[in-house]
Amino acid sequence: MLKILLTLTLVLGFANAKMTMFQSVPMDKATILQEGKNKMYCPTCGMTLPMFYKTNHAGTIDGHTKQYCSIHCAVMVKDLKKMDLKDIKVVDTKSLKFVDAKTAHYVIGSSKKGTMTMVSKYAFADKAAADAFAKENGGTVAGFKEAWESSKKDFSPAMMEKMKAKRALMAKKGGEVYASKCKQTTLPKFNSVADAKSYVKENNLCGDLKGKPLQVLGIYLFTKK
Repeated sequence: MLKILLTLTLVLGFANAKMTMFQSVPMDKATILQEGKNKMYCPTCGMTLPMFYKTNHAGTIDGHTKQYCSIHCAVMVKDLKKMDLKDIKVVDTKSLKFVDAKTAHYVIGSSKKGTMTMVSKYAFADKAAADAFAKENGGTVAGFKEAWESSKKDFSPAMMEKMKAKRALMAKKGGEVYASKCKQTTLPKFNSVADAKSYVKENNLCGDLKGKPLQVLGIYLFTKK
């Protein structure tokens, strides 16, 4: 059940993703705090971190830094998986630097698209910057606690059913990508979408695949039996 939760939650935010999204920054503008072969991907949903950088969150688990595409994925780790996520940080939308999430000012529900949610959440170190953003784009300025509680609503039964249906569609598209773009070979069992994407890139399994095609392929490889 938890494996299904980890994969189906990504589709709301990813379905309409484009490299020109407000959340996106060039690779060289993104600060990647985590390490390892999967460091460019969210450990929860597998999405490429620079594509959703302005909503990135990070924290430590057992002394290891983990970086997430969104507060949504951080909530999943801490509240659904019950992992001890500490020292949570968030990207300041204005400076693109990580700041303490608990002292940040969030704009909830602006007209800018959210990541992994229909209700966007963008953070600022400076309240004046958050107020200016809300004035221009709508939304409510609030604290970390309010943003966290808002994100927990993404996991209501109705929302989960909607995401489950989209997840199935994404996995189907990923199967089509695998059949048409990739070398057909025996594959290992993957522990996450990020693991699957890293394997594909490391082994040149599908050529120069990236963006949405790589993401749906990762979902397919992770979920297929």
